[in-house]
Amino acid sequence: MGKISDKLKELGKSKGIMTHVVIGYPNLQETEQTILNMAETGVSFIELQIPFSDPIADGPTIMEASRVALENGIKVKDCFELMARVSKKVDIPLLFMSYFNIVLNYGVEKFCKDAKVAGAAGVIIPDIPPEETKDGFYEACRKHDLDTILILATISTQDRIEVVNKKRRRLIYCTSRMSTTGSKADIPEETKEFLMTLRKKVSLPLSIGFGISKPEHVSFIKNYADIIVIGSKVIDIMKEATPKNRQVEVKKFLNSILAELN
Repeated sequence: MGKISDKLKELGKSKGIMTHVVIGYPNLQETEQTILNMAETGVSFIELQIPFSDPIADGPTIMEASRVALENGIKVKDCFELMARVSKKVDIPLLFMSYFNIVLNYGVEKFCKDAKVAGAAGVIIPDIPPEETKDGFYEACRKHDLDTILILATISTQDRIEVVNKKRRRLIYCTSRMSTTGSKADIPEETKEFLMTLRKKVSLPLSIGFGISKPEHVSFIKNYADIIVIGSKVIDIMKEATPKNRQVEVKKFLNSILAELN
C-alpha cells in the first residue's frame, strides 16, 4: 500500500480534489507556498508539473506557465529539490507530471529512483502509452514503488481500456473531452456517459480533468468520478490576481470547489 492507495481508502465514498501547479510559476518560492496552501485547504492530491518546452497535452494557460518557469531558469534538479522539501511538510500524495522527453533525458531508471527518494507518490506522463515497454519506464516505476497514473480519453478504444484495467494501477485519469487542458465554459454531456461506461469496465477509481473550472462543473460531474482534477483555473486565478492577493484568491476558489464537492 502506498500513499495514493492510503488516500483513496481514507476518502472512501467521499470525493477528492486533485490540483496542479507548474513548478517555477510564477516563481519557485510561490510554487512552494501554493502547494502548502492547497494541502492546508484540503485537497487530496497535487500534481507538480516539471516544465517542458513542448507540453503537448496542455493548453495556452499551462503552456504559458511552463514558458515563464523555464525563463525563470527552472531545471529538473530544482523540481526534485522542491518535491523533497514539500513532501516533508504535507501528508497528501504528491505526483510528478511531465513528458517523456524529460524522463528520458534525465535517465529513466534514475528519474524513477530520484522521484521516489524525493517523496513523489506517483507520476503522470501523458505521452507514454500504457502498452509501451521501450526504455523500461513502467518496470522502473514498479521497481521503485512509484505509482503510474494512466490516462483514458473519451475516444479510447476497448483494447486500450482493457490494457489500462489489466495494468492494475491505483487510479485512472480520465479526460472530459478531446482537447488540451484549460478552463472551459462547460463539461460535455457525453462525459457522463463515458464515465458510466468506464465504471462497468474497470475496477479502479476514476479521476476526471480537462476543463473543470467552476463549482457548477463539479456539481455536473461529481457523481460520476471519484477525483475531480483542477489545473489551469488555478493558474488563471494567479495570473489575474495581484501578487499580494494570489494565494488568498486561490484558497477562496478551492474552498468553493470543496464546498460543492461534498
